Order: sequence, then structure tokens, then C-alpha cells
Amino acid sequence: MLNMTNPSAYASESLKKMIEKAFAAAMEKGALATAEIPYFNIEVPADRAHGDFSSNAAMASARAFRNAPVKIAAAIKDNIDFEGTPFCKCEVAGPGFLNFFLKDEWFAATVAAVAKGGESYGRTDYGKNEKVMVEFVSANPTGPMHLGNARGGTLGDCLASCLDASGHDVTREFYINDAGNQIERFAISLEARYLQIFKGEDAVEFPEDGYHGADIIDHAKNFAEKNGDKFVEAASEDRRKALVEYALPLNIAKMEKDLEKYRIVYDVWFPESTLHKSGAVAETLEMFASRGLTYEKDGAVWYKATEFGGEKDEVLVRQNGYPTYFAVDIAYHINKFKTREFNRVINIWGADHHGHVARLKGAMDAAGLDGSKLDIVLVQLVRTLSNGEVVRMSKRTGKAITLTNLIEEVPVDAARFFFDMREPGSSLDFDLELAAEESSQNPVYYVQYAHARICSILKNLAAAGVEPRECTDEELLALSNPAERELIFGLAQFPQEIIEAAKAYDPAKITHYLTDVATLFHKFYNTCRVKGEEEPIMQARIALCMATRQVIANALKLIKVEAPEVM
Repeated sequence: MLNMTNPSAYASESLKKMIEKAFAAAMEKGALATAEIPYFNIEVPADRAHGDFSSNAAMASARAFRNAPVKIAAAIKDNIDFEGTPFCKCEVAGPGFLNFFLKDEWFAATVAAVAKGGESYGRTDYGKNEKVMVEFVSANPTGPMHLGNARGGTLGDCLASCLDASGHDVTREFYINDAGNQIERFAISLEARYLQIFKGEDAVEFPEDGYHGADIIDHAKNFAEKNGDKFVEAASEDRRKALVEYALPLNIAKMEKDLEKYRIVYDVWFPESTLHKSGAVAETLEMFASRGLTYEKDGAVWYKATEFGGEKDEVLVRQNGYPTYFAVDIAYHINKFKTREFNRVINIWGADHHGHVARLKGAMDAAGLDGSKLDIVLVQLVRTLSNGEVVRMSKRTGKAITLTNLIEEVPVDAARFFFDMREPGSSLDFDLELAAEESSQNPVYYVQYAHARICSILKNLAAAGVEPRECTDEELLALSNPAERELIFGLAQFPQEIIEAAKAYDPAKITHYLTDVATLFHKFYNTCRVKGEEEPIMQARIALCMATRQVIANALKLIKVEAPEVM
């Protein structure tokens, strides 16, 4: 039985071994000089009419064997042994490309593998249970989340899903910035709005660097309704503390609720304040000092960042004695690697944080950890379009578009799919009209419709008294139409696509894959009749339809988009 947990990888790995054996046989027979076989590629050609897989083995080894690629290719072809492999034919093309064709059995086995795998098809053990953290969104809890958080949330969540499906031990984490400057600004903003309720806006000046959002006013009003003027004459420190203790948990709870509506559920919500309370920040500062990595200047404590790839040295403790955000961030990442023992840490950040990447990785090296195990994915900006024009305001509220507005105005399926359509490093235009459109122009609708169409086919067959049954290997071998073969080949790629998305930190590969499979299915549907064919071929095509439905459903589930049965 073929090892078909990952049909594409199985074929690729088999081909690599097959070529290496052919090299060895050619050298043994004297057709090639004895030499070390260099690295060569195995890939799927753009035009599969020329072969299901191709290799540049002959061209890559021209220097090693001191021979023309076309002659090396001929020697490889002459010594290929197809026995026990999923391949049946090899052709030499152009200056020495090797093209290989898969056996009928491989296509039949792929359909059977999807049926056998069911909801688990696509999952592999590639990651060997490596312990990985993906930290994403981590928006300041001092105000509403924005569209950048929506995109970063989708990418982080979908990447975590790909890592999990490819065999990693994954933790999703939200870092709560509940300490530091932003909380101080939050406190003075709340305080000003609270005092303005009782003393008037003219009597209480709002701080220039305060948070001006309506949410601050609402919190102050609700706090006043609950406590009256009890804190008007209180000490400022006590008043601010009471206001933050009231408002901050509400903000965090709302973030959690909104993210859950957006289908993001975290394993860990990690408060920054715990790093201060546990002494982790102080321990980090002491450790850096003991290693001779700090010095004092102008009343502040500086870290010798330039010794670890930084453009300039960085302040760890301000003149007022308070640690900087960077110092806390170092302590947080030491906690990730050393305390909680993650093998790899992936942070999803906005593109405006690009300057922070090298210095944080360098700080991990300075701390005696491996900075190369910290990976930062920078997410570019989102532009919202309506009727081709850039919009910055919510249609419902007339205010800046927040994550809350987004999930009220656009279906969650569409939002998640659209935000996952481009690799993180590319900017994204989000078309509000297209996201809500029920047509083939809408990518998520196009994919979901393929799933619903298959459900409809099966329902109509059942109404006609036709029920699916298990097909024999011989019956599945009859799936030989080019449209059938292309669709099966597409289904075979799913496990490897997940692995590639996990390796590249690019879950957009999954939405691209879904669109490709939907296109292949629609072509199959328009080319190959299911109902009305002779029973064996009808059942084989039913099996192919069911396999396609399974793969689409599994891929949509991976990115947390629904797979409707009716549209």
C-alpha cells in the first residue's frame, strides 16, 4: 500500500530516491564518471502536459560529472527503475530537463487516501511536535482594535492553524499591555473626563497626549453613574487607580468577546503586569548588568545593543527609574524561551515595528538565548475600499472603522478569507462591496459555492435513489479524464500546501489553494457527467466529488471559514 498521508510529498520523495539510484547505476555501469551527486530540485511543472513532476538533476550535475546535461539526462533515463515507485515514465526535454509521469494507481490511491483520512486529511507530523508560540494582535487595551489588528488577527490565527495541522505543538497568545506609559495615559484621560463631568470642560483641561476617543468618555460617564462624585476630591493617584481598575477589565473583556466573534480564541492572555509583579523585569536588568551589557549615562541605564547588531545603544531604565518598554519586552521574551521553554516564537507585528525586530533578536542573543529562534512577521497596512474609493469611516457609526464595526458590516467568513488572501508583507485593499457580494467575483463565495454544489449533486443523486458506495481500486483507476486527473492532482497537494504555509509563515497559501481547487472542480463539473453514467464510473466520480468536498471543508475549517451545504 502506498504511503499516501501526503501524496504529493510521497511522490516527490520517491522521485528523489529514484533519480539518486539511477545516478548510482549509471556510475556503476560507466555511463557516468564517479562523482558526488549535487543537490537538485524536484518540482511540479507549470504545464503538466510535459509531466507531473520534473527535475533539473542533469543540469545541476553538469559540472560534477564534466558532461553535457542532455547526456547526463539520457544516462539517468536509461537507468531509471520504476518498480515500487508511483511513476511510470520519464522523458528528457530541452537542454536536459527530466519529466516524469505518475502511474494511474497513484491517482486512484489519492482519492482513496482522502476518503480514508476524512477530517484528518491534510494533517501531517512534519513539525515533530515542536513547541511553538504564535503571539498576535496584542493590541493596547486602552481603546478599540482597528483594521490592522483584524488582518494581523486573521494571519496569526491561520498561521497557528497551519502549524498545528503540520504537526507542531502550538500556543496562541495575546500579550496584554496593562502596564507602562499607555496605561498612564489611559488613567489621566479617564481622570480628566471624569472630573469634567462634575467641574465642566472649561475647568478641567484635557491632556494634550491623552486618548480622545468616545470610549474614554463613555467609561468616565459609567464610572460616574456608579460612584457619583466620590472620587472628585480623592487623591489623584487613588482616583486614577480606581478608574483604570474599572475601565481596563471592561476593555479587555470586550477585546476577548470581539475576537471570539471573529473566531479567534487564545490559549493564553498574558498580562504585562505579571512581569513586573514577579520580578522578571528586575531580574532581566540584573542579568544584563552582571554580563557587562549595561552602563549608566545621563542618569539612565543603557544596553550595549550595538554589540549585538543594533544600530544604537538602547535605554533600559529611564532617568525616573522606570524600565522602558524595550526592557519589559526583553523580559517577556526571556519568559517565552527560558521560563516556558518554547522552541520557537513567532510574533505578528504591524509593519511600523520593523525597527524593533533586529534589536529584540539581538537582545535574545545577549541574554544567552538564540535570537534566530525568534521570528517576526511584519504585516502591511490595509486600505478599505467602497465603490473604488478609499474609506476610513464606518457606514454604521460614521467613525473610524474598528474590528467591531467590521464584523457588524461584513460577514466574518468574507473578512477572514479576504484578510488571508495576500502574504503578510503585501499591502491589502479590502473591498467592502465585494466582500458582501454573492457572486463568483467574490473569492470566498466562489470557494463556498463549490462545496455547496457538491452537496447539491449528492442530494440530487440520493433523491434519484443513488447512494455512494466504496469503490474498488479498479473502479477508481477509471478516473482518467484530464479534468479528473487535474482535480485529483490538486487534492493531493493539500497536506504539502499546509506544510509550505507553515514553513513560509504565509497562510495566504491556503486561500490560494482553495481558489485553485474550486476552479479545478468547476472544470471537472462542466466536463464530466456524474448522474446518468454507467454505475462503476458514476460511483468513481461520486467518490471524487466527495473527496473534493472533504478537502474544501478541511481547508475552510483550517482558516475558520464555514463550508455551507446550501447557497
